[in-house]
Amino acid sequence: MSELIKDLYNELFYDKLGVVLNQTLSSFNKDKFTSLIFDENFEGYELKQRLTHTTKVLNHFLSDDFKIATNELHLIIENLIKAGITEQSMEFMFFPEYIELYGMEEYEISVKAFEYITQYTSCEFAVRPFLKKYPQKMLEQMILWSTHENNKVRRLSSEGSRPRLPWAMALPSYKCDPSPILPILENLKNDTCEVVRRSVANNLNDIAKDNPEIVINIAKKWKGNNSQTDALVKHACRTLLKQGEMQILKLFGFGSTQVKVSEFNINTPTVKIGDYLKFQFNIYNHDKEPQLLRLEYGLYYMKNNGKLARKVFKISEREIESNKIFEINRKQSFKIISTRKFHLGLHQLSIIINGVEGEKLDFELLS
Repeated sequence: MSELIKDLYNELFYDKLGVVLNQTLSSFNKDKFTSLIFDENFEGYELKQRLTHTTKVLNHFLSDDFKIATNELHLIIENLIKAGITEQSMEFMFFPEYIELYGMEEYEISVKAFEYITQYTSCEFAVRPFLKKYPQKMLEQMILWSTHENNKVRRLSSEGSRPRLPWAMALPSYKCDPSPILPILENLKNDTCEVVRRSVANNLNDIAKDNPEIVINIAKKWKGNNSQTDALVKHACRTLLKQGEMQILKLFGFGSTQVKVSEFNINTPTVKIGDYLKFQFNIYNHDKEPQLLRLEYGLYYMKNNGKLARKVFKISEREIESNKIFEINRKQSFKIISTRKFHLGLHQLSIIINGVEGEKLDFELLS
């Protein structure tokens, strides 16, 4: 079986979809649908291309009247649910993309469509062009959605307004000034649904990358209200914690400087691509009391331009006893992955304790 994500869109998927479309649309022709989907370019399409291709093929069988077409989409979703076909991943995101492609000039109809479609498959990508085209109206709608009875609609208000949503259109105005979306996050900070609260945390983490002071102030305000909101704040501050932001570290109890590193050693000073970097060190708390410790290491990767760039990896968060030495052994993979390109040559490694970085040791990456 293929492991490519784009193969979510396969023969079996379209066969099941075709059965429901045939039940729902009087204009539907299964043979024509199949021939349009599996055209001469289909095999070469990547995931997003297959999604958009599916959207455009579906458009052949929907009404030319956008309002009627959205009603047809509603019926299709209802029949998918009746057939036991629920969203598994992102394969049904061609429904919201249909609204994005064909409904930009039909604001009111599109907003109503988003509200029910997102309860089946998330509309977080498709609402963003509407936020750009209709900034005030759409923002007001997102704030209203943050009080909706359905948790998936509430999540849309937060996830769809993220300034830096991965794989999606950025929202530069909110990167510059996120204050318009803060009422959404305020409404949702104590949401009963964990998925919604996690979305709030992700939105705040986006904001922290451009406006750290805003998130620092929110964290100070929200932390301590209850355990669920505390967990949200901690997840929202993950970038600030990795950056060693001292106000945030102290907020979570990682303020001690009484823990020292010794015997720091790289056991594999030369590493081949495909192998592991292995290193060890000791930590010692010379304070009279146990101390909370956030333990990380910084790996300085060689970049294409010949400069080094640090990526921080978390080891653990723990309380360490007084006057006791702890030995830490770790390894870091240099196996080839799709999300990182390795460059041969000098690299460096450091140990970071409660945001304070120690000495850097060199190692070399070989082919």
